[in-house]
Amino acid sequence: MHHFNYIDKELYCEQVPVSKVAREVGTPLYLYSHATLLRHFRAFDGAFSGVKHLTCFSIKVNSNLAILRLFVREGGGGDIVSGGELYRALKAGMEPGKIVYSGVGKRVEGLEYALKSGILMFNVESIQEILKLNEVAGKMGKKARMAIRVNPDVDPKTHPYISTGLKENKFGIDISEAPEQYTVAAGLKNLKVSGVSCHIGSQLTEISPFIDTLRKLKKLIRRLGQSGMQIDYLDLGGGLGITYDREEPPHPKEYARAIKEEIKMEDLTLILEPGRVITGNAGILVTKVLYTKHATEKTFLIVDAAMNDLIRPSLYNSYHGIQPVKISGREKIKADIVGPICESADFLAKERYVEPHEPGELMAIMSAGAYGFSMSSNYNSRPRACEVMVKGDRFYIIRKRETFKDLVKGEMIPDFLS
Repeated sequence: MHHFNYIDKELYCEQVPVSKVAREVGTPLYLYSHATLLRHFRAFDGAFSGVKHLTCFSIKVNSNLAILRLFVREGGGGDIVSGGELYRALKAGMEPGKIVYSGVGKRVEGLEYALKSGILMFNVESIQEILKLNEVAGKMGKKARMAIRVNPDVDPKTHPYISTGLKENKFGIDISEAPEQYTVAAGLKNLKVSGVSCHIGSQLTEISPFIDTLRKLKKLIRRLGQSGMQIDYLDLGGGLGITYDREEPPHPKEYARAIKEEIKMEDLTLILEPGRVITGNAGILVTKVLYTKHATEKTFLIVDAAMNDLIRPSLYNSYHGIQPVKISGREKIKADIVGPICESADFLAKERYVEPHEPGELMAIMSAGAYGFSMSSNYNSRPRACEVMVKGDRFYIIRKRETFKDLVKGEMIPDFLS
């Protein structure tokens, strides 16, 4: 459920016409609905009422400070994978004690920053990282709370690029090796074994992979308990999918009901890392048609948004709905929606039936609130889009559009080239 709807054939975000925002701030632009973000966070977090839990939004999904602040105001925490994401979380006012640090390649500087900040827990992913965290914590006179990210070898039935819980993936420590590595960690004086962590993939549309994983983790936790290790936190990661096209993912209530049923006898605090399920359908990418082009076998609608703005179609061949900002009623045509970048992979949709658009008309790329701006780049020296949030009948710029001057910020020509 989201707050992008047509009123008299014109697309609105809440009570604001999308065309008005585009007219005032330009295109391309990312447009988010405050009401949708709030509804989705509350729906997910509320689904786990009755059990001890902490909802840690996956910051890689959408790291805008205004969006993070919204979740902070709702009591949310954060799942980070870099020192930069920790900086963003703290800048947004997030409590350090509600932050977990994941990621397979944490830098020493990131470990130091997180220890100094007093985050809740590190989710470590290799024996070398366990030893490095112990070393860094010792030098700082700290004791680091940690969990091992376990790789359960469960097929999440999603795109291979966003599958993270199989033996072939780079993430985590194989569940068969985890007891041995936990024993090593428990014997290090600067670490406190506090949890078990797992994340099997993204855009999952079935509950069964989550439950299969949870059952494996419960067996591991019991085995660790028999070895004298107190496990307080069970981090189940994220991964719950959304509807881009015809997918029918479970509602957060259904997901939570199945999880709660499995852990009802366990004295654990659940850590949940939702991302896409909260922001995915809460944002759109608005773009303007520049030209139409009729080739021998193709029709192209050339727009001012490109793969540098939204890389998911090029990277994953992902589907995003395409809607006109103003419905014309013209008979639909089959066309490729492409951008200005000098790559054949620069497309937002291929062979899609859409209303014909004239130059200057606007279209909305739907379900762009997750892994949209956060994966954008300056390829072809294109300034990144602005981001806007609508609340009721007003809109607010939450990130200014980059300028050409921003593109060269930090660059310098050495004296020998003067």
